Amino acid sequence: MIQGKLGDNDELFFEIDLIADNGLELPVDAMLDTGFSGWLALDIQDIEGLDWVYIRKEAMRMAKAGVSEFNLYAGKVRIEGQEFDIPVHAGEEVPEILIGRQWLKTRRLVADMPAGVLTLETVNS
Repeated sequence: MIQGKLGDNDELFFEIDLIADNGLELPVDAMLDTGFSGWLALDIQDIEGLDWVYIRKEAMRMAKAGVSEFNLYAGKVRIEGQEFDIPVHAGEEVPEILIGRQWLKTRRLVADMPAGVLTLETVNS
Protein backbone atom coordinates (compact mmCIF):
# COMPACT_ATOMS: atom_id res chain seq x y z
CA MET A 1 0.00 0.00 0.00
CA ILE A 2 1.27 3.46 -0.90
CA GLN A 3 0.36 6.36 1.35
CA GLY A 4 -0.35 9.52 -0.59
CA LYS A 5 -0.92 13.12 0.33
CA LEU A 6 -3.40 15.74 -0.72
CA GLY A 7 -2.16 18.90 -2.39
CA ASP A 8 -3.27 22.44 -1.60
CA ASN A 9 -5.98 22.19 -4.25
CA ASP A 10 -6.97 18.60 -3.35
CA GLU A 11 -4.59 17.03 -5.88
CA LEU A 12 -3.68 13.39 -5.22
CA PHE A 13 0.09 12.93 -4.83
CA PHE A 14 2.07 9.71 -4.42
CA GLU A 15 5.82 9.32 -4.01
CA ILE A 16 7.45 7.11 -6.62
CA ASP A 17 11.06 6.55 -7.67
CA LEU A 18 12.19 7.22 -11.21
CA ILE A 19 15.06 4.85 -12.03
CA ALA A 20 17.65 6.21 -14.45
CA ASP A 21 19.40 3.98 -16.96
CA ASN A 22 22.52 3.99 -14.71
CA GLY A 23 20.46 2.73 -11.73
CA LEU A 24 20.22 6.07 -9.90
CA GLU A 25 16.86 6.40 -8.16
CA LEU A 26 15.13 9.77 -7.98
CA PRO A 27 12.19 10.04 -5.55
CA VAL A 28 9.45 12.34 -6.88
CA ASP A 29 5.90 13.29 -5.99
CA ALA A 30 3.65 12.25 -8.86
CA MET A 31 0.10 13.48 -9.23
CA LEU A 32 -2.59 10.90 -10.05
CA ASP A 33 -4.48 12.14 -13.10
CA THR A 34 -7.47 9.92 -13.93
CA GLY A 35 -7.87 11.84 -17.20
CA PHE A 36 -4.47 10.53 -18.36
CA SER A 37 -4.82 7.09 -19.91
CA GLY A 38 -1.15 6.12 -19.71
CA TRP A 39 1.28 5.05 -16.98
CA LEU A 40 3.56 8.06 -16.51
CA ALA A 41 3.94 11.49 -18.12
CA LEU A 42 6.52 14.16 -17.50
CA ASP A 43 8.00 17.24 -19.05
CA ILE A 44 10.55 16.60 -21.78
CA GLN A 45 13.18 18.46 -19.73
CA ASP A 46 12.74 16.05 -16.80
CA ILE A 47 13.56 13.02 -18.92
CA GLU A 48 16.98 14.17 -20.14
CA GLY A 49 19.03 12.98 -17.16
CA LEU A 50 17.33 9.58 -16.99
CA ASP A 51 18.77 8.30 -20.30
CA TRP A 52 15.70 6.20 -21.01
CA VAL A 53 15.40 4.62 -24.47
CA TYR A 54 13.34 6.59 -26.98
CA ILE A 55 10.66 4.48 -28.71
CA ARG A 56 8.61 6.75 -30.99
CA LYS A 57 6.38 9.80 -31.21
CA GLU A 58 2.75 9.41 -30.16
CA ALA A 59 -0.23 11.75 -30.42
CA MET A 60 -2.48 12.12 -27.37
CA ARG A 61 -5.59 14.16 -26.74
CA MET A 62 -5.10 16.72 -23.97
CA ALA A 63 -7.96 18.34 -22.06
CA LYS A 64 -6.91 21.94 -22.71
CA ALA A 65 -4.58 21.69 -25.71
CA GLY A 66 -6.42 19.26 -27.99
CA VAL A 67 -4.13 16.73 -29.66
CA SER A 68 -0.45 17.05 -28.67
CA GLU A 69 2.57 15.06 -29.72
CA PHE A 70 4.61 13.24 -27.07
CA ASN A 71 7.86 11.32 -27.17
CA LEU A 72 7.40 7.80 -25.86
CA TYR A 73 10.24 6.26 -23.81
CA ALA A 74 10.91 2.94 -22.12
CA GLY A 75 11.15 3.96 -18.48
CA LYS A 76 11.57 2.30 -15.12
CA VAL A 77 9.92 3.24 -11.81
CA ARG A 78 9.77 1.80 -8.33
CA ILE A 79 6.48 1.78 -6.47
CA GLU A 80 6.01 -0.01 -3.15
CA GLY A 81 9.49 -1.48 -3.47
CA GLN A 82 8.64 -3.12 -6.78
CA GLU A 83 10.24 -2.12 -10.11
CA PHE A 84 8.14 -1.64 -13.22
CA ASP A 85 9.24 -1.20 -16.84
CA ILE A 86 6.61 1.11 -18.32
CA PRO A 87 6.03 3.35 -21.33
CA VAL A 88 6.59 7.00 -20.41
CA HIS A 89 5.11 9.98 -22.27
CA ALA A 90 7.33 13.07 -22.36
CA GLY A 91 6.02 16.35 -23.71
CA GLU A 92 6.40 20.07 -23.52
CA GLU A 93 4.76 22.03 -20.72
CA VAL A 94 3.65 19.04 -18.63
CA PRO A 95 3.32 20.93 -15.32
CA GLU A 96 3.53 17.94 -12.95
CA ILE A 97 4.86 14.41 -13.06
CA LEU A 98 1.68 12.44 -13.71
CA ILE A 99 0.71 8.86 -13.04
CA GLY A 100 -2.32 7.77 -15.02
CA ARG A 101 -5.19 5.42 -14.70
CA GLN A 102 -3.23 2.37 -15.95
CA TRP A 103 -2.08 2.02 -12.31
CA LEU A 104 -5.73 1.65 -11.28
CA LYS A 105 -5.95 -1.66 -13.16
CA THR A 106 -3.83 -3.32 -10.45
CA ARG A 107 -4.37 -0.96 -7.50
CA ARG A 108 -7.36 0.29 -5.57
CA LEU A 109 -7.52 4.03 -5.00
CA VAL A 110 -8.85 5.05 -1.58
CA ALA A 111 -9.43 8.79 -1.28
CA ASP A 112 -11.19 9.75 1.94
CA MET A 113 -10.66 13.49 1.87
CA PRO A 114 -12.56 14.33 5.07
CA ALA A 115 -10.34 11.89 6.98
CA GLY A 116 -7.18 12.91 5.07
CA VAL A 117 -6.62 9.31 3.91
CA LEU A 118 -5.14 8.68 0.48
CA THR A 119 -3.78 5.27 -0.54
CA LEU A 120 -3.10 3.09 -3.55
CA GLU A 121 -3.52 -0.52 -2.47
CA THR A 122 -2.35 -3.55 -4.45
CA VAL A 123 -5.26 -5.68 -5.61
CA ASN A 124 -4.69 -9.42 -5.33
CA SER A 125 -6.06 -11.12 -8.40
